[in-house]
Amino acid sequence: MQPVALHSLSELERASLQEIALYELQKKLLVGDLSLAKVGPKGSKSIRQKLESFSKEKKDCSPQTFGIPLFQVIANDRAYKQLQEEVKKSRRLCLEVEATVTRFRAQRQKRSPTGRSCGLVPCGVFLEEPFSPTFLNNSSWSQRRGAMSVDSITDLSDNTSKLLEALQLSHPHELDPRRSLGKKKMLSLNPITWQVPRIVDRCCKHIEMHGLQTVGIFRVGSSKKRVQQLREEFDQGLDVFLDEHQSVHDVAALLKEFLRDMPDSLIPRELYAAFLSTASMEGPAQLAALQLLLFLLPPCHSDTLHRLLRFLSEVAQHAESSWGPDGQEIPGNKMTVSNLATIFGPNILQKEKPGEKDAGAMNFEDSTAIILVLQRLIEHYQTLFMVSPEMQCDILRRLFQTDPDVIDYLLRRKFNAVPSTESEDSTEEHAPSPLPGRTRTLESSAVSSELYSSVSFLNLDVGI
Repeated sequence: MQPVALHSLSELERASLQEIALYELQKKLLVGDLSLAKVGPKGSKSIRQKLESFSKEKKDCSPQTFGIPLFQVIANDRAYKQLQEEVKKSRRLCLEVEATVTRFRAQRQKRSPTGRSCGLVPCGVFLEEPFSPTFLNNSSWSQRRGAMSVDSITDLSDNTSKLLEALQLSHPHELDPRRSLGKKKMLSLNPITWQVPRIVDRCCKHIEMHGLQTVGIFRVGSSKKRVQQLREEFDQGLDVFLDEHQSVHDVAALLKEFLRDMPDSLIPRELYAAFLSTASMEGPAQLAALQLLLFLLPPCHSDTLHRLLRFLSEVAQHAESSWGPDGQEIPGNKMTVSNLATIFGPNILQKEKPGEKDAGAMNFEDSTAIILVLQRLIEHYQTLFMVSPEMQCDILRRLFQTDPDVIDYLLRRKFNAVPSTESEDSTEEHAPSPLPGRTRTLESSAVSSELYSSVSFLNLDVGI
């Protein structure tokens, strides 16, 4: 087994990883009596509920982006994207129907002796050619009735597979059996879709494209009027495009405002003390503790934090001046890892909610610890969001206890996985297709047998 990215794990594996991480942290006394339900968003709706409520077309004046929980921002983005896809699909269908009618009329005129349409046409005249190649020849899983096996998910069209993944998406607070009133929640065997708010991704991409050489980015002031206008456009649910005409400083201020105004901070407040306690650690022990804490984050918080840390690392790499191919000096942006941690630390690690009493007050020790922790996260984000082979085996051993029927499928998915570069732009990582050929089947069986024979059950008492 090779290390894999955290977001490549299935929903079921990710839930098991959270339980293992919580158990390990409790052994290290970094967290006390903490349940996964407390870490997850409070009172959130599932993606299915958000899509259904959006489809009712009720007039809603509530903000779509700022000052609302992160899961709701992502749900709003998905609902808008789903609506846009439906509009495009309807337009495409209209064009196909129009093309079919035009082709049908042309065939009739061509086959009519007088060049005019005749009143009656024999039934077998047009059987040689279908009316439209898109209507009769594109039979797919999306057009068939009945249940689908797990392996057949790979045969779905791109849009259908995205919708399927969106509808089966759940949040960590929904994984708590005590909240399900005796009904077992069925978790997906496929990876959860990449969950990064549209505003975060577009702000990061804009600065990566136009602002990496901008001196004093995130420190230089911005236009409050232009930032407020962008904020209102995002809050109205508009499809805001940030091009080269937008000021880099305005976009940077917009990103900081979004993080600052989140009612549930990017790193949940329940983990605030645990993250700060890692500041007193050093070396591998510190990174191991930080990694376990990151594994506890809800998927939307984990993915968004990963995207932000990757962006901040890219900005820090351009802090120093460099020389171009023609010998011309390229100025650095002066934003080192330490400077970035100083600016973003209080927005990512918050002890109190925005607007609460003493929310802005912070003692010197906490401030120093926050900066140090965020520095480590920026510097080591690539390894911190990877799952080691040992941890993957722990996950499989635990699932062997709770869900033994899924082990073979998960092993085949790992066995079929092709090493590739990490891509946050893809919204879904598909399940593997059935193993082709006898050789690979035998090899997979050997892998399964080896795991089964070496399984040692974990005795995890995490209070769930």
